[in-house]
Amino acid sequence: MQRPIQSNSPSGTGLSTMPADLESPRAKLVYLYLSTQGDASITDLQNGLEMKKLSLYSILGTLRERGLVDQDAERYRIA
Repeated sequence: MQRPIQSNSPSGTGLSTMPADLESPRAKLVYLYLSTQGDASITDLQNGLEMKKLSLYSILGTLRERGLVDQDAERYRIA
């Protein structure tokens, strides 16, 4: 099950969904940040969420493995 969240979604509805299988609060935070910002670099995420880059790389790696986040060069976005 996915829950609606506010975002700047390309569909123009302003709603996206939070994957129900995301249990980690930090992963949810990264996912929500990307949902609202559209895309972001590691530095953007670090500054916006006040998290360490090492943690962000780990979280983003997991989100990418699950097919929830795409990476284009140095930018990340919701898949």
